[in-house]
Amino acid sequence: MLTSIVATPDDIAAGFHALSDPLRIRVLELLRHKELCVCDLCSVLGATQSKLSFHLKILKEAGFVNSRQQGRWIYYSLNPPQFALLELYLADFSSIRHIPASSCTDT
Repeated sequence: MLTSIVATPDDIAAGFHALSDPLRIRVLELLRHKELCVCDLCSVLGATQSKLSFHLKILKEAGFVNSRQQGRWIYYSLNPPQFALLELYLADFSSIRHIPASSCTDT
């Protein structure tokens, strides 16, 4: 059961920004299957650790991924409730059937 979540415009914008880069989408697709460490993500994606760290930071700040440290490695996993937040936001728009036209009144 989903509880009532109120997202601010900044939360929504951060979410869409995080989803706006192909590399970040690829990271999310990989994490969809299992938790991965940075070294594995770098290897699969062919990205440097510094480049990947930048993108992971954006995904983490938007709430899409969780991280945990084990030894010298950081492991990343998905945070499904954050995806639900954007899904609920978009669902509100999909229920709109007709928006009446308005006219500007210049007085």
